[in-house]
Amino acid sequence: MTVDRVLLATPRGFCAGVEMAIKALAWMVRTFDAPVYCYHEIVHNKIVVERFTKRGVVFVDDISDVPPGRPIMLSAHGTAPAVVDAARERGSYMVDSVCPLVTKVHHEVRTRAGKGYRIVYVGHEGHEEAVGTMAVAPSAISLVETEAQVQALPAFAEPVALLAQTTLSHREWEGVADAVKAKFPAVWTPGRSDLCFATTNRQASLTKIAAEVDAMIVIGSENSSNTRALERLAHDVGCKRVLRVNTAAELPADLDGIIGVTAGASAPEELVSEVIARLAPRDGVREVRAVDEDEYFPPPRHIRELQSAMDATISAMCGAPSGSRAAYNDHSLSASAVLAAL
Repeated sequence: MTVDRVLLATPRGFCAGVEMAIKALAWMVRTFDAPVYCYHEIVHNKIVVERFTKRGVVFVDDISDVPPGRPIMLSAHGTAPAVVDAARERGSYMVDSVCPLVTKVHHEVRTRAGKGYRIVYVGHEGHEEAVGTMAVAPSAISLVETEAQVQALPAFAEPVALLAQTTLSHREWEGVADAVKAKFPAVWTPGRSDLCFATTNRQASLTKIAAEVDAMIVIGSENSSNTRALERLAHDVGCKRVLRVNTAAELPADLDGIIGVTAGASAPEELVSEVIARLAPRDGVREVRAVDEDEYFPPPRHIRELQSAMDATISAMCGAPSGSRAAYNDHSLSASAVLAAL
């Protein structure tokens, strides 16, 4: 391997929703005796899931697999309302770590369905986010992935609303959305795009370096929608060679020239560091920034309540006046650091 230089895309890696979810699950495993249960993978990344599994987290795809009375976390991708209710009844403590951007889409589905709309939802069949979103109003929503599926929709008698899975790429979204607008000219769309800003930013940073590289490395797991979108985008914008890897160990030995590196929104920064170390560029690394990203999502409500209760307990045990301790600053601690410390 003779790599001259690495062009490092920025932003890359963990988004605000993933940061929030990982830190929340870390609080769970440090607060409760194992096992802690999580409905679906907390985020779509093999390394993250394995790290939590080693700390006693059990990931399940059916809430009935959770023994009654155990603490439960729901994943960042969003969960069907019936599953949320079942988890609340079954668990001794339940935390919903759904990304706020997914919550926004759930609210839009609930509101539009309540007003009598037929919702056309652009998403990937079977993806956990799509499954959870469609379950909010199953009788009022139709999922489409392609322009052909849009053309196959009937002429609905009710008004139509257009919504989307948050992790779609703009290329996945635009053609299908245009087809929906052409078929239903009076379609309602939200004032703010459903597409995740982090997904968009990572695609912008990849595009900015694509023309300069001999190969593009996309770090992330195969079941990560936004990671696969980055992989497809790299092909679409003409990268000569595109490789998606979970870890540095998967890098081939024949890489040379200028290599681009980016990471999906579920991939920890430690994997980026390991990939760069393996590439060992002789002329170093140049970071290329497409946009500044400083979005922050606070912990889920039940985690904030847990933090407050623990703070009050510690203060009481130490004989300190109530409220004398500095408030816990979740914003100052990165999920990558939390993950590395597990």
